[in-house]
Amino acid sequence: MSDPAALSAENVWRVFRRDGYDLEVLKGVSLSIPRGEMVGVVGVSGAGKTTLLQILGTLDRPTSGRVLYGGRDVSGLPEEEMAAFRNRSVGFVFQFHNLLPEFTVLENVMLPCLIARMDPQEARRRAETLLAEVGLTGRLAHRTGEISGGEQQRAAICRALVMEPSVLLADEPTGNLDRRTAGGVVDLLVELNRTRGLSLLMVTHNDRVAERLHRVVRIDDGRIVS
Repeated sequence: MSDPAALSAENVWRVFRRDGYDLEVLKGVSLSIPRGEMVGVVGVSGAGKTTLLQILGTLDRPTSGRVLYGGRDVSGLPEEEMAAFRNRSVGFVFQFHNLLPEFTVLENVMLPCLIARMDPQEARRRAETLLAEVGLTGRLAHRTGEISGGEQQRAAICRALVMEPSVLLADEPTGNLDRRTAGGVVDLLVELNRTRGLSLLMVTHNDRVAERLHRVVRIDDGRIVS
């Protein structure tokens, strides 16, 4: 029996009810991401990219269809169980790092572990290991306003990975960075894919970023077209 995909969507529809009309944002999307693959999602604004990412990340539910992690259907989990699954199994990186300014870099990265009630010493060990891996050992005690944009995004990637998720979902992670800094963030994600076997799905408008990934799918008007 073949190894199930790290993440897959099967005939996913997402329909919103607006002013008495049905707005079909996703129209039967099917997509499979094998373990260790890096996949880019491209398309014009409004094509459905972010909605797809939110549904794949269990931040939203499909109107119909299924989302599977390692062959397990997670689409219908109760809210509390869904939130626990998301914290444990899915990492998120967004265009804006969303780090908490009142906390240090180390505290920000530890936070998902502490939410999951992990032993604080283990949470600290995981966070320090990741921050060392991305070159931020000298920034552990800094608050987020005291580090550069590229360092903030590297810290956000560490926070996304500290629970050792099976999949990392990234929504325009380089969109708020200059070209050189963006290149460094992509270098880091590619290296994490190599060293950790990280499965990655990234929404991007940047062709240079997309070219670094294993595969690119294009979405148009709620459907995957290529």
